[in-house]
Amino acid sequence: MTTPNNQPSATLLKPVKPVGIIGYGAYVPRYRLPAKEVARVWTGGKGGLPIKEKAVPGLDEDVITMSIEAARNAMFRAQIDPAELRAVWVGSESHPYAVKPTSTLVAEAIGAVPNTQAADWEFACKAGTEALVAAMGLVGSGMGRYAMAIGMDTAQGKPGDALEYTAGAGGAAYIVGPAEEALAVINSSYSYVTDTPDFWRREYQKYPEHGMRFTGEPAYFKHITEAATAMMQASGTTAKDYKWAVFHQPNSKFPQRVAGQLGFSMEQIAPGLLVPVIGNTYAGAAMIGLTAVLDIAKPGDHILMVSFGSGAGSDAFDILVTDKVTERQNLAAKTQDYIARRTEIDYAAYVRFRGKLAMK
Repeated sequence: MTTPNNQPSATLLKPVKPVGIIGYGAYVPRYRLPAKEVARVWTGGKGGLPIKEKAVPGLDEDVITMSIEAARNAMFRAQIDPAELRAVWVGSESHPYAVKPTSTLVAEAIGAVPNTQAADWEFACKAGTEALVAAMGLVGSGMGRYAMAIGMDTAQGKPGDALEYTAGAGGAAYIVGPAEEALAVINSSYSYVTDTPDFWRREYQKYPEHGMRFTGEPAYFKHITEAATAMMQASGTTAKDYKWAVFHQPNSKFPQRVAGQLGFSMEQIAPGLLVPVIGNTYAGAAMIGLTAVLDIAKPGDHILMVSFGSGAGSDAFDILVTDKVTERQNLAAKTQDYIARRTEIDYAAYVRFRGKLAMK
């Protein structure tokens, strides 16, 4: 089907069998680097700060260990046998190994092996929601009863670059299963993708490059507004029909601006806006925001989540919370519990933790 200007019309991705979120879980490292500390080192404390602080992984933490923690929290809430998982998928742009999957280690750690499918996903900051869409398809087609999708990152930023203020760490895990068991039904999803090179990292490069303000328009704002608008038009909804909205959050200003463009209020996005205190968790940014919303959601709450990945694309999800949410919210650590558990570090400790000082 095409529109009058010969552009394809939006077609929602809806599984044959209704699916939803059976369990969810987040993880955020305890260490925090204040943005003012980065400014102290690189600008003498001058200039505005895009966030308050960001989460930094410890010396013994990486995407694998953090994914395991989030996955275990999701399993606690799902209350299913891990052997029933037919897929364990991890989306990230900071997988620890160039050649060795993250997903198999996570699957092993939670007891999902050997009768499961495992794979690592990449699409910049929307690698996690790519895996979530695929999990919807796997379960919705009847190929498996449960599938796990994880978005997790230990984000990188070149020393002194603007990214260093916001490139945080953390993410979330979701278990997708039959709608009748779900704490939140995923009504549909929609993806909008173009070739927009706003952010990239070549192989063997240690840090990513970015197009500065180009990352906002036409990258971030174009893709999120197109995906969200198409989702709402095809679903027959408006911003007022949603209790909560979660948008990808590379900084504090972008999600607030795009929310206003789409007609959402600050009250609708505030619970999921975590970037001021944990930074941009890249592949986990939208997904971890959704966990914070689910932690406080009530039966009947309607949620819109829209991710963004540089390169570029957005995945939008229309989600309806069920009466099962209240019995599962307290079965695992909540996202705000991880945010409250913090240990402040200085720039020197940050350099050591992130391996930014080459000794040989």
